[in-house]
Amino acid sequence: MKNIRYFLLASLFAGFAHVAQAQLPVPENGVQDKRPNAYAFTNATLYLDYKTSLTNATIIVRNGRVEAAGQGISVPNGLKTIDLKGKFIYPSFIDLVSEYGMPAVKRTEQHSFAPQFNSNKEGAYYWNEAIRAENNAADQFNPNGQAADELRRLGFGTVLTQQANGIARGTSALVSLADQKPQQSLLRAKAATGYSFSKGTSGQEYPSSLMGSIALLRQTFLDAQYYKQNPSVERNLSLEALNQNAALPAIFEAGDKYNVLRADRVGDEFGVQFVIKGKGNEYQRIEEIKATQATLILPINFPDAYDVENPFEAQSVGLAEMLHWENAPKNPALLAQKQVPFCLTAAGLKDKKAFLAQLRKAVSSGLSEADALKALTLTPANILKYNELGNLNKGSFANFFIASGNIFKDETSILENVVQGERYTFTDVETPDMRGIYELTLGQLPTLKLEVSGKLEQPNFKITQPSDTMPVRVKANVKQKDVTLSFDLTPKDSSGDIRLSGWFAASSFKGDGQLPDGSWVKWQARYKEAAPAKPQAPKPEQKSEPLTSSYFLPYVQKDLSNNVLITNATVWTNEADGKLENTDVLVENGKISKIGKGLSAGSGVRVINAQGKHLTAGIIDEHSHIAISGGVNEGSNAVTAEVRIGDVLDGDDMDIYRQLAGGVVASQLLHGSANPVGGQSALIKLRWGNAPEQLKIEGADGFIKFALGENVKQSNWGDFNTVRFPQTRMGVEQVYLDAFGRAKEYNATWQKFAQAKNKKAPAPYRSLQLETLAEILNSKRFITCHSYVQSEINMLMHVADSMGFKVNTFTHILEGYKVADKMKKHNVGGSTFADWWAYKMEVKDAIPYNAAIMHKVGITTAINSDDAEMARRLNQEAGKTMKYGGVSEEDALKMVTLNPAKLLHLDKRMGSIAVGKDADLVVWNNSPVSIYARPEQTFVEGKCLFDQEKDKEGQALIAKERQRLIQKMLKAKQQGGATQAPASSPKHRWHCEDLDHYEGE
Repeated sequence: MKNIRYFLLASLFAGFAHVAQAQLPVPENGVQDKRPNAYAFTNATLYLDYKTSLTNATIIVRNGRVEAAGQGISVPNGLKTIDLKGKFIYPSFIDLVSEYGMPAVKRTEQHSFAPQFNSNKEGAYYWNEAIRAENNAADQFNPNGQAADELRRLGFGTVLTQQANGIARGTSALVSLADQKPQQSLLRAKAATGYSFSKGTSGQEYPSSLMGSIALLRQTFLDAQYYKQNPSVERNLSLEALNQNAALPAIFEAGDKYNVLRADRVGDEFGVQFVIKGKGNEYQRIEEIKATQATLILPINFPDAYDVENPFEAQSVGLAEMLHWENAPKNPALLAQKQVPFCLTAAGLKDKKAFLAQLRKAVSSGLSEADALKALTLTPANILKYNELGNLNKGSFANFFIASGNIFKDETSILENVVQGERYTFTDVETPDMRGIYELTLGQLPTLKLEVSGKLEQPNFKITQPSDTMPVRVKANVKQKDVTLSFDLTPKDSSGDIRLSGWFAASSFKGDGQLPDGSWVKWQARYKEAAPAKPQAPKPEQKSEPLTSSYFLPYVQKDLSNNVLITNATVWTNEADGKLENTDVLVENGKISKIGKGLSAGSGVRVINAQGKHLTAGIIDEHSHIAISGGVNEGSNAVTAEVRIGDVLDGDDMDIYRQLAGGVVASQLLHGSANPVGGQSALIKLRWGNAPEQLKIEGADGFIKFALGENVKQSNWGDFNTVRFPQTRMGVEQVYLDAFGRAKEYNATWQKFAQAKNKKAPAPYRSLQLETLAEILNSKRFITCHSYVQSEINMLMHVADSMGFKVNTFTHILEGYKVADKMKKHNVGGSTFADWWAYKMEVKDAIPYNAAIMHKVGITTAINSDDAEMARRLNQEAGKTMKYGGVSEEDALKMVTLNPAKLLHLDKRMGSIAVGKDADLVVWNNSPVSIYARPEQTFVEGKCLFDQEKDKEGQALIAKERQRLIQKMLKAKQQGGATQAPASSPKHRWHCEDLDHYEGE
């Protein structure tokens, strides 16, 4: 009885399994086709998976599944059998980035030019339209026969599809590329979730920058956590969906290599390991990419060579672009060598038909065939936890394509793609392989050589006479086994064409033909040997050294020691000792260890004789906007304290190196001046060659940008920007009072929670914006405020006094001379320009004596750049205070060294030459406040990151490298390679008022 019960249960479950795989019955008009979809392919080279290939193998397909696959398999009687001798069978490819079957993304029509601050989406959804977590691709999916055919011809059988729209995009659907109804094509309705940094079609102003997108995503994850812990707070369908789908694989379309790192940091913060789609330049930061432990999705839209035949136009192409052209095809191979897991995608290709050619280029550039096949089959299947795809094991979906040969060879074609057991034939798979060398006999003529080469379905025919080495051009028409040939053996005499008609069988051609004189002849071509293989394109030259950041960033020096002895210099200490003549400074492990005369260097210490030269602390720029990606302003809302410049650092910005050449060693990278409360600053050392996170100054205090004046009240934004509050200077004050009033309440709530005895109670709501403002109230974050007019400067100091916080620095502060006494009382510093004025109305009262007046009142005064070019000559800007105000040369130098260090709370480790401080040093050829002064060497923590002589060598090497790449591009064009027009891509330099909107990668 027990055995019978088990038998019944087993039969029941087997029945359920059968129903789950079968199509639900649908009434049809007419007689239904109930023929079994079953057949066998035999004698093929069969890839069961990316690493297991079998020769002379058989695969049996029944009802859309693999019934059996392997060698020595007997085919059941009555089953249709197809002989694939000489052909290859591969599991069909899987693409995890697709919009197949999705409606086109359409931006909502704007009925007004005024900015939109609130969501226009009706319903119980999240407050920001860029968060679309409630969207399900399955609800929108509709198969597209033409698009499916295009993808099947490339070898794809399955794709993960979703609209590329929004920051949180909702769920994607795993769909088959079979020509079926949506009910059969939809394999998994919710297969993964999608994310990006692009807000897509959202009409809302926020976010308008990359850092804003990151902040919005972080706040969304926090809101989802709070919503999960407090389900009764409200009904929010977006957050519900985010929580419900949290266990699904999460795919992040990041783009640039640094966005890959940014996406991973967001994931790490919230316990999400994203699968990240890159841009194809990951090799440039391969160690940092590997450290993310993320699986990548790599595009293979490798750039075409630039058309550099015109030497003047060629000058517009940067070395970085040239290097990327050369190295982009190596990207997959280099990542594979580092054991970074990845998939490949056709996304990003302008012409999808180029996919196989680009795939083969990756293989010819070092990617193994096994790794390439794995990236298109097993890896994407594993990401989706769908073991019925990506292999041809028994029970898996019958998703495979039949190729004329090795799919990674240029002459190979895809003949047929089988998707869920349905055959999609492009070329008859039983087309015989005619390729080879033959002896052609034609009546009484001498024996000719016939060579058949090229693709299986479109072979090329060449005929060579015994006395001639040049082949005769042959016109050929092939239809399965039938052939028609036409050629002229004596083209110089123009005697006419020989025309042959015949068929191919048993490795030979036979038939009849007619000579130019009209006489009929018999002809035959007997197979002799295989046709010579098509010469493969030479593999790209490999550098003997690995591709590191020093290869892609010009002038980066490698293996730098941070132990150095600088001797016989005039040392400007910025300390009580003042200037010391003929003095030595010893640097050990990046720190100043000794200052004196006659110091000796230990082993391994580099010695620099600075006789007749000047040594100073490195310049610190208190107000800079270099090395920032995706926008300097989050200019949408009046308060954006949640955004962080530190999230969007660009370690490749050439201005880092250029400013090292001007003696700058550190900068405060500030948010712009578009709103009263802007974003959080990043304090960086100019560690040229390092990744963004390695630029940040460890342990530095947090700073934030505030702003006053014309910019924040939008008086200079145009006629349509009259919606956002504030629109007046009075309104600016109210923004501060309101923001800090809310921050006080927020701070009190969290303090109460921290002190509560009941730790089981849910945590209060966490706001990134109010959390940042609370840090200011708690003296954990400090304000740098963009300012001009004395009335507003007084206003903010009054607000600070009334709300219980301090302003750390007024930057620009061009009317500081009017309020210097009040600034002194408030203990606020000033960071100003030397002699900028008259560039807008609110600076009409600026004077060049401003810095000197504030300095003499006792205010810590710095000279800043706010400009990438000016930063290269900040020493000269400081020197102007000697002319305008009589400031001493040492105090003038302090305005760009020690004083900005004090304003940034870094003076204990930077800004002067003292034992124990960081060895951030500059060797000058002249007095540093002279207009004739030039930095000869700039050290950051003891490492020489700029050297005038090394720079000359570097420029010569770069010129040589450019010419090598130009010649390589010219050769590529001569060989028929595609080219693109030269075009410059200058790096955008941000300024305080820039309002460019970030549109994503």
